[in-house]
Amino acid sequence: MEQDRSFLERLIKTRSEKCKEREVAVSKRQAVLDVAAQAGHDPLTEEEDRDFRAFVEEIKLLDAEMARLDERITELDDENQRSAALRAGAAIAERATTKLESVSEPAIYTRDSAMRGRSYIKDLIRFRLGEDTDGQATERIRRHEQDVRTNAEYRAINTTDGTGGYAVPPAWLMDQYIALARPGRAFANLVTNEALPAGTNSINIPKLLTGTTTAIQATQNTGASQTDLTDTSVQANVMTIAGQELLALQLLDQSPIAFDEVVFRDLIAAHAANVDTQVITGSGSSGQVTGVNNTSGISTIALTGLTIPLVYAAVANAIQTVHTSRFLPPDVIVMHPRRWGWFLSLLDTTDRPLFLPAANGPWNVGGVLEKVDSQQVVGQMHGLPVVTDPNIAITSGAGTNQDYIYVLRSSDLILFESGVRTRVLPETYGNQLSVLLQVYSYIAFTAARYPASVCTITGATPPTWGS
Repeated sequence: MEQDRSFLERLIKTRSEKCKEREVAVSKRQAVLDVAAQAGHDPLTEEEDRDFRAFVEEIKLLDAEMARLDERITELDDENQRSAALRAGAAIAERATTKLESVSEPAIYTRDSAMRGRSYIKDLIRFRLGEDTDGQATERIRRHEQDVRTNAEYRAINTTDGTGGYAVPPAWLMDQYIALARPGRAFANLVTNEALPAGTNSINIPKLLTGTTTAIQATQNTGASQTDLTDTSVQANVMTIAGQELLALQLLDQSPIAFDEVVFRDLIAAHAANVDTQVITGSGSSGQVTGVNNTSGISTIALTGLTIPLVYAAVANAIQTVHTSRFLPPDVIVMHPRRWGWFLSLLDTTDRPLFLPAANGPWNVGGVLEKVDSQQVVGQMHGLPVVTDPNIAITSGAGTNQDYIYVLRSSDLILFESGVRTRVLPETYGNQLSVLLQVYSYIAFTAARYPASVCTITGATPPTWGS
């Protein structure tokens, strides 16, 4: 297909060249007539007539050659269009087939199947222990692996470095961590999420360090401004997040509920919260990524008191700081739920709330409450959405238990993640009839591409409620 396209491009280029040759021949033929007209003789002299006829023949030959090229170009173009139509039809047929298969072949592991005792973890354990005497668990694992390979629902959790679809947990389990009594990963979900490349323990991103220059040319024929740019790179090391639970086989076999699913959901919840914490406060040492708080070059604005005028002005200052140093606007404000709750509790001098629900049609307020929700957009300030995240530390600062407010351009921060993987290890504790369940993944994070994209407001001490 690529060769056909290249050949078509060459034909079009050749035709363009022939067209230019024809224009030259026509101009030369006209020049013969113009010279004869200026000399005032008619008919043409023998030499002029010979030149005129030579140019006419050249034009005829070029016309014939261009006609052949046009015919060939039309044939190839028609063929390419037919091929494109066939490919589009094949894609439609494939999508239709996938839909039919998804209708006739429902997912192997669902909430309903778990309630009926068909447990993904239990099947995986029987598969690994070789205790699947009737082969049903093995067949379900095999079909689940096929689902992972073909169903787009699983691709977000089975990323490029994954192997073996049976090691990828069912998609419905991956959604459950939000419902558990653990913080989610609001901050981590805001930044740019990329699949972690396979076969590397660090990601290095090239970066311009200093740029070129321009200047007014004081006088003509003098040298223009020239400054050689320099570059560097930003490194994001690949780290491992893992958790495990040791279960007795008796608990798995005899429990009236799918207890293994309960354990697995909690491990996923803990994993999600840990990813979020790493993005915010990772130290960059002892196996941790370098989180936002420890990234060099992040701007900081310190509050000098905890009053609404001071905090409101600090947020405005942070917004302009990102504008001024990144030259692009921030797109979100992230804070701890207690800080947003404090904003909602504030009243003016006549006891009117300064933050009102959007449904009230607020006027002249400090901010707008859009919804009472958790770990997502809850309102807005200064025209930016506000997202709450309980993973933001409330013990920051020198013994003052501060919670930071972040104003950032989230798309400039990058989080690389592998798929969340599971392992069942029966051999390790086989002598005591126990099974070790593990959850793990690999991540790399950097906010150092553009540190100026983040401005942190510090000094927000614990609020006093009702005053």
